[in-house]
Amino acid sequence: MVAPALIYCAGGNPAFRRVATDCGWLNGARLPDTVYNPPLYFADQDWKKPDKTAYMMALQRHRPVMATVLDLEEGLFRATMDWAEEAAQWCRSVVIIPKVPGTIDDIPEIIGGAAVVLGYSVPTKYGGTCVPVWEFGRRPVHLLGGSPQKQLDLCRYLNVVSLDGNMAHLQAHRCRFWSRKKGSRGHWVQLSEAGDRREEDANLEAIRRSLVGIKEAWQSRLTAQMP
Repeated sequence: MVAPALIYCAGGNPAFRRVATDCGWLNGARLPDTVYNPPLYFADQDWKKPDKTAYMMALQRHRPVMATVLDLEEGLFRATMDWAEEAAQWCRSVVIIPKVPGTIDDIPEIIGGAAVVLGYSVPTKYGGTCVPVWEFGRRPVHLLGGSPQKQLDLCRYLNVVSLDGNMAHLQAHRCRFWSRKKGSRGHWVQLSEAGDRREEDANLEAIRRSLVGIKEAWQSRLTAQMP
């Protein structure tokens, strides 16, 4: 298994973005939002309020390596493929996110000259996909959202080539960081519980610890899976 691309995709905080870059995470953004610290590796569209025209204009401007398109929901197969064909002009890989069981076999592996990566929306209380993991087979997969431990667990079943998520971003605002070793409240550990009682830039230290810890966890998982 090749190490997946780790993508920090959470907007509105250039200080967090700088920390992510320093920790070796790739640059992601939901377009057409402001892109901090270009170039852009990964682009995501606003699945709640899709705006094809604005999104394609942003893709043309930033030309990311990877870009998601309209979620493949019931009755949207042709519309999703149209988004993918247009997006393929501006990126090397198009991420198609199937949310209807039984549709993956109809999704091409290449579209418009760009490689197709399947997006797996990790189920949480806020949403996710109901497509079972076995339908993805060995197709390349990008993980969207969910907790770091759930994403790590999914690599046992899916051919994960890249991933993003904003949970570390959200928890950092509470001065909590992700740790493989559980604390009193699980994997999200309060800085003070770890003996760090700083008052200045505590959220920056929290996001740094999370991103370093998640990256190390993936490296350990991959090493353990090597023959």
